[in-house]
Amino acid sequence: MSNGGGSYNAQNDSRAGSTGEPDMGTEPTGGFFSADYKKHDDLKQMLDSNKDNLKLEAMKRIVGMVAKGKDASDLFAAVVKNVVSKNIEVKKLVYVYLVRYAEEQQDLALLSIATFQRALKDPNQLIRASALRVLSSIRVPVIVPIMMLALKDSVVDMSPYVRKTAAHAIPKLYSLDPEQKDQLIQVIEKLLADKTTLVVGSAVMAFEELCPDRVDLIHKNYRKLCNLLVDVEEWGQVVIINMLTRYARTQFLDPNQQDVVADDDKNFYGDEDEKDSEEEEEDEEKEKTPPKKPYMMDPDHRLLLRNTKPLLQSRNAAVVMAVAQLYHHIAPKSEVGLVAKALVRLLRSHREIQHVVLSNVATLTTIRKGMFEPYLKSFFVRPSDPIHVRTLKLEILTNLATETSISTILREFQTYVTSSDKDFVAATIQAIGRCASSISEVTETCLNGLVGLLSNRNEYVVAESVVVIKKLLQMQPDSHSEIIQHMAKLADTITVPMARASILWMVGEYSDRVPKIAPDLLRKMAKNFINEEDIVKLQILNLAAKLCITNPKQTKLLCQYVLNLAKYDQNYDIRDRARFIRQLVSPAGEKGALGKHAKKIFLASKPAPVLDSSFKDRDQWQLGSLSHMINQRASGYSPLPDFPATAPDPTVRNVEVNPWQQVPMPWAEKTHKKKAGKPKKEAFYSDEEEESESESDSEESSSSSSESGSESESEDDSKSESGSDKEEKKSDEEAESSSSSSSESESSSESDSDSDSESEPDTKPQKKTPPPKSKSSAKPKKEAKQEVSLLDLEDIDMSSTSAPVPTPASALDVLSPSLASDLQGLSINDKKDTAISVTTPMFVSTTSHELLHRMTGEGLAANYRFTRGTCIYSTSMVPVELTFTNHTDSPVSNIRIGEKKLQAGMTLQEFPEIPTLPGGGSMSVSIGIDFKDTIQPANFQICTQDRKYNVSIKPPVGELLQAVTMSEADFTAQQSKLTGMNENSGKASIPSQHNNSKTITSRISELANVAPVFSSQDGLYRFAGKTVSGGTLLLVTVKVGEDNSASITVNCEKMAICSMLVKEVKQKLSQA
Repeated sequence: MSNGGGSYNAQNDSRAGSTGEPDMGTEPTGGFFSADYKKHDDLKQMLDSNKDNLKLEAMKRIVGMVAKGKDASDLFAAVVKNVVSKNIEVKKLVYVYLVRYAEEQQDLALLSIATFQRALKDPNQLIRASALRVLSSIRVPVIVPIMMLALKDSVVDMSPYVRKTAAHAIPKLYSLDPEQKDQLIQVIEKLLADKTTLVVGSAVMAFEELCPDRVDLIHKNYRKLCNLLVDVEEWGQVVIINMLTRYARTQFLDPNQQDVVADDDKNFYGDEDEKDSEEEEEDEEKEKTPPKKPYMMDPDHRLLLRNTKPLLQSRNAAVVMAVAQLYHHIAPKSEVGLVAKALVRLLRSHREIQHVVLSNVATLTTIRKGMFEPYLKSFFVRPSDPIHVRTLKLEILTNLATETSISTILREFQTYVTSSDKDFVAATIQAIGRCASSISEVTETCLNGLVGLLSNRNEYVVAESVVVIKKLLQMQPDSHSEIIQHMAKLADTITVPMARASILWMVGEYSDRVPKIAPDLLRKMAKNFINEEDIVKLQILNLAAKLCITNPKQTKLLCQYVLNLAKYDQNYDIRDRARFIRQLVSPAGEKGALGKHAKKIFLASKPAPVLDSSFKDRDQWQLGSLSHMINQRASGYSPLPDFPATAPDPTVRNVEVNPWQQVPMPWAEKTHKKKAGKPKKEAFYSDEEEESESESDSEESSSSSSESGSESESEDDSKSESGSDKEEKKSDEEAESSSSSSSESESSSESDSDSDSESEPDTKPQKKTPPPKSKSSAKPKKEAKQEVSLLDLEDIDMSSTSAPVPTPASALDVLSPSLASDLQGLSINDKKDTAISVTTPMFVSTTSHELLHRMTGEGLAANYRFTRGTCIYSTSMVPVELTFTNHTDSPVSNIRIGEKKLQAGMTLQEFPEIPTLPGGGSMSVSIGIDFKDTIQPANFQICTQDRKYNVSIKPPVGELLQAVTMSEADFTAQQSKLTGMNENSGKASIPSQHNNSKTITSRISELANVAPVFSSQDGLYRFAGKTVSGGTLLLVTVKVGEDNSASITVNCEKMAICSMLVKEVKQKLSQA
């Protein structure tokens, strides 16, 4: 650095002398603009001073240099002395610097190793962790014993942060001394048993680095890892999910093997002609005795799937992708579709994330085509997409093409062909060819469309069309001789080598269908032979050889001329091809052995090309891995193990429970007695579901008691429903009778995997006479031990403080069976949801919005208004009142709703046709629209006898809600469940003249269809509602401070509604 400074000074001597300014090398300024070595001298002086503020400033500047990538290694000696500083802030920055340079300056770092060891006992957890991190960064084998002792002490440290740092140090120590593996595995075993979410992610990462095959270390911690998964930090979630995917592939049966068994059974019973009646009777008896047990998913398998499902809503794309690959590799086929919506959501991320997600989606579409069909339009190409994203979207659209969707896809492809991007146009035309080859119904249509592109002005479009047409013609060459003639004429104008080569190959292959054109084409090609590209020259040689065999009279001399030109070509491939062809078609003497079979060699029938997806074989790699991305084995990749043929012993995952966890709780017994009082309503379930629940409960009874209170809390928080929750749901027979079979299967699968086995005494009495009282009284005690968890205690405590409120009749009248069943599936509902009832709106707007202007409608005008009542067509629809006014003197007849252009899932119930609307008259009608809880507009046509008008209704977010009433305790309980991503907040300033309860309540009610909830606190306003379509609960809280500032909080599972309503409430309350 001094040499650099000297040369700089030498170059500026004359300038410095002429101006009289001091030389920077000899007269330091002490600021940032001095020479580098002088600045470092200042830093060293600051580090050697006795003032902590100077040391702190120096360390900040040094760490800033390191962050910018500048070399600060020459300051190591000055920095390492300050590791004994008593100032915590200085010491933290010193450790940050040492972690960066300890490996480079090992000798100097070793001099302070005693200081690092003392720092391991420091009261501050950050200092202890930093000291361990620096120790593990010194790559000297001599200190391995010291590092091992420090590691063992840190593993039992009281601070989770220090234990996490110890887990990070394990791979470093293993790479330094692999012989320590056995001791390190013991350390990992301790870390895996840690119940802190901060530690488990790093512990699993160390496990994956050192001993990924030691599944015995995972057995005892499996359920804990599943339950803690939701609360682990994001990158820890990715590591744990990938590890649990491999674990599940070795410990659980294939959940899709039942599909194979079912197919075999169908074939077995279908082949009646091949079996005698006696053999069939014997086989049927064998099937009946003993009965063949269907596939029962292991409760631990279901636990993993259930606890990873909420992570599909994670904002981290890597977490969503990890859950998607887990479901793809270990979930039943019927449940894999859950990940489709989450993956489509990731397409709104950065283009790098889009590329990775689309690569995995492309593989999924080759295996599970129906999974992404509802989201077809999400894969349409946007103008801002880069070429690699466009190519992947084309691949996916082609994979998703079916007889029903091909027309939409081809219309989209037609617009892509007009793009200015040549590579994108070529890829689009190839996609059209793949669609034509895979769907026979549109082959002719695609072929005609490609022929139409041959007259396109863009030469690259024409060239790529020729290449694709050539592949399609190989499938049916007999019926398309006109196309071959047309393409032969294009040989004069097309200059793209691949297209010219394709034309020559087609003419040569099907020369018997164009006998007059083929020789003339050869003549034209021979003229310009020496100027053609190599690929074209090779096809000219092939054309000459084929024509010489089929039409020697006209083309023999041309063939010899072309062969002579090729004999002296610069490319050795062309010279070799010319020698080979000459010996076959025009030998000097008698034809040799090969010459006799020249026709069979050149004109043999060739199979049509198979246009498969390039992602067809990528399923051999684990989804989301680097090997899958690059389609070849990457370093460190290990393939997923196959599912075992027989289920391993599930008891290895059982964990002994501490005695204090087995104490029966009186409130748990009381809860069970309350549930046991309703045995008759369990008879609604079928016998098969009772068997599956009882079998799964009996299998799980030995393992469920092993879960700790914290584990069951996180499990219940993540997904599962409590037993009493199910009882309340079953009490509503009308809602249950209309619930779909899929919801029943989901509830049964959740009961299989729940840690408590409460359903056993409730379901068994339905199959036979009720057991004696002594048995029934014994079972609740046993189950009360197993069902205790922090979440259960919280729920029971809340219910014990307030008496249960019966369901109002008005709520049951409003709710239809379909909506009631939908409400049962919501994760925010519990046993107290019966206290939440629909009420009448506080405010109904009389303001109407323009739907059709009278100028546009030629005298017919239409307005619409949201009435906030219950829709007469369906409870999931928003009622809208339309008012038609005829501003002309003549009547308007046949007013009705025509074509509907709605978003996916939306429905619109039209009004009865208005036969006649007299001149100057007006009429109001009602329609119902199911917006599916979105603010997407409903587009449709209003038709008269001779006119059609396109109109659109876009709902404000407040009109998607329905007012509900609840108690303050219910409001608080529900709000505590809707936190994190389901909560949105903001602040507003309320004008002083409007800071009163009446104004705030009226403004909120005008903005959204919500009902006020009683609040015992002054300045705290609560409102409740639910979405009309999905029945999702929405809670609004406005807390007004003394300075007229308002804190607004909205809780709802619909995050989009949540954020939009916060903005609108802020604007409404801030109005003067």
